Amino acid sequence: MVKSICLSLILLTASFCEDAFERNCVGCHATLPATLQQMFKRYLLVYSGQSNMKAGIKHYLLYPSKDISVMSDLFLSTYGIKSKTTLNTKELEEAIDIYWDKYNILNKLE
Repeated sequence: MVKSICLSLILLTASFCEDAFERNCVGCHATLPATLQQMFKRYLLVYSGQSNMKAGIKHYLLYPSKDISVMSDLFLSTYGIKSKTTLNTKELEEAIDIYWDKYNILNKLE
């Protein structure tokens, strides 16, 4: 009984330790052939910088469309268009900021 309570507490604590990006993005993307890092590179090629890229990702997540996706037609025909996000603005922006910080190569050069 004590072990199951301790295990439950550990799992509950671990779920609160995850950030918005881990909680809302990583799980779904884990099943896709393109990694989040590969998608980051595609976004960076299209949007060229931090503010444009973050705005582009936010817009796509709020209004997903084949026309504004950075993924290839083959990828989209195989996996489809993402559903509109259910995240509130604060959590969405937090997840995008974490995504930028995690994969931005310039952060790793210092």
